[in-house]
Amino acid sequence: MEYKIYQQENMRTAETLDAANGTAIIFSRRSPEKTTSNEDSVLVLSCNKKTAMLAIADGMGGLPGGAQASAEALKKLNKRVSQTCDENTDLREAILNGVELANQAILDFSTGSATTLVVAEINGDHVRPYHVGDSVLLIVGQRGKIKLQTVAHSPVGYAVEAGVINEDEAMFHHERHLVSNYLGTQSMRIEIGSPTELAPRDTLLLASDGLFDNLTLPEITEIIRKGPLSDAANNLISTCEYRMINQLENLPSKPDDLSFVLYRHGNKAQY
Repeated sequence: MEYKIYQQENMRTAETLDAANGTAIIFSRRSPEKTTSNEDSVLVLSCNKKTAMLAIADGMGGLPGGAQASAEALKKLNKRVSQTCDENTDLREAILNGVELANQAILDFSTGSATTLVVAEINGDHVRPYHVGDSVLLIVGQRGKIKLQTVAHSPVGYAVEAGVINEDEAMFHHERHLVSNYLGTQSMRIEIGSPTELAPRDTLLLASDGLFDNLTLPEITEIIRKGPLSDAANNLISTCEYRMINQLENLPSKPDDLSFVLYRHGNKAQY
């Protein structure tokens, strides 16, 4: 078993790690407009050649202690899952317990801090998503087909899912950043998805809203769907950075902490 937690990072380049029978590329950088800490945290836990867990926690900047909340969430999640991941390949119960422990730990801070959380459980060639809030898990096929996308726990996210507004309208909606579910509240709930099979050249993405506030879904899909993972990561980084610094008409732009994990299983990172 191996794991790495990234917290309060200000990375200039992405980092590559082995994760189960695959490759993960990790990036986390604070907002270009901030002098305070990056409030995102990232976790990569590889149990064995078959099983891994990827997670991103985005500390909520409108509340105190966002960086502390996101780091604590991943520490508690990592500790609980690490206790069981060598014993069996089904991480579902450990992940759920870990999220509950994380939520209680943040409540115990008694500071009003909070964080979102998105988790990918990788078991062989299947991925199961878990999420609380508006951080995103996305699975894209080589031809650009979206095979899985989590729904943001927000009024705007639910409106898109219901077909009331479209993705373009959601991108510029004045309530886009209102989150209705997060760790740090007694009413926290965990949304669990069904396992989705990863085909040979599929790409898995986990990201904080710093990515989806600066690139549209079609742009992200086109960037990550093919080619080496390292090229996809560099393209996401450079495009987001440019958008954050240069606000262009009719294009999304919101300076924010930016964190993501790209993953392909097998030897597909080269494709």
